[in-house]
Amino acid sequence: MPASTDDTRVARVIARFEHLTREDLPRLGEIYTEGVLFKDPFNEVEGQAAVQAVFAHMFDALDEPRFVVRDVIVQGDQCLLTWDFLFRFRRYRYELQTVRGASHLRFAADGRIAQHRDYWDAAEELYEKLPAIGVLMRWLKRRASR
Repeated sequence: MPASTDDTRVARVIARFEHLTREDLPRLGEIYTEGVLFKDPFNEVEGQAAVQAVFAHMFDALDEPRFVVRDVIVQGDQCLLTWDFLFRFRRYRYELQTVRGASHLRFAADGRIAQHRDYWDAAEELYEKLPAIGVLMRWLKRRASR
């Protein structure tokens, strides 16, 4: 069941992420401050334009990318969202893929996101799903669990 919240800042962010399209990218300034800091397992960038580029790359590299927010915890100017990221690879397996993760957000006084940090396990959630490297990652995981 999708998450909900009474906090208008968070509700606005959830609505934007869950319905994000390529056409929405120029309006990311509505939810991010000018100097926003963004970090995920592959990127560490600063500023709205850089965050917009991260999301543009997502739309370039994947088919049908979308987020489904599952849980929300809000405390003061901070928020934790857990989410499922659903997409299809363009080059490899075309079936629907899911990456599970979380975002830690810190809001500025104006209600926009000043810091956004995504946490997810790239090895388990992404690399294992790729051909060639996926075989190696699954083998390493089995070896490490013995």
